Amino acid sequence: MNTQQTKKMVFSAFFVALALLLPFLTGQIQQIGSMLSPMHIPVLLCGFICGWPWGLLVGAVSPILRSFIFGMPRLMPVAVAMAFELAVYGAAAGILYTMLPKKPINTYINLILAMLAGRIVWGVVMYFLIMSGGGSYSVQAFMAGAFIKAWPGIILHIAIIPPIIMALEKARLIPLN
Repeated sequence: MNTQQTKKMVFSAFFVALALLLPFLTGQIQQIGSMLSPMHIPVLLCGFICGWPWGLLVGAVSPILRSFIFGMPRLMPVAVAMAFELAVYGAAAGILYTMLPKKPINTYINLILAMLAGRIVWGVVMYFLIMSGGGSYSVQAFMAGAFIKAWPGIILHIAIIPPIIMALEKARLIPLN
């Protein structure tokens, strides 16, 4: 394993740790955590900084691991659906970051597209998990969970993630393509 891969592995472990710990900032109050989505922040950062494979891995592992260690989020259907959502967040952020020119507006576009893709996958997975358990899941339930209740977190992510990425680029701490 080369030095670059070792660095990515170390940073990915750091992002998993952040994903496990940041939800404590919401005081383990599920409603606040659902609104602010603190676990999403390190996954998105990992995708940008370490690349799509690491972002995907950190996104897939973090909610399941947190569910097993702390009991939150609830494993079924929440942590399982989140694992798919966050895996897409991390992968999409990493893929788009390598594809789009390094301009400030593209950092925002990248983030928004990654969040949209992840939320759509979350909705599809929730649909199948809830329907397979005999429940019902509507477009209204999807919209409420993915956008209406989550708007504070969406705004938080748009407000903090692009400036962090742009500062790291300016400091040449992450590679520019």
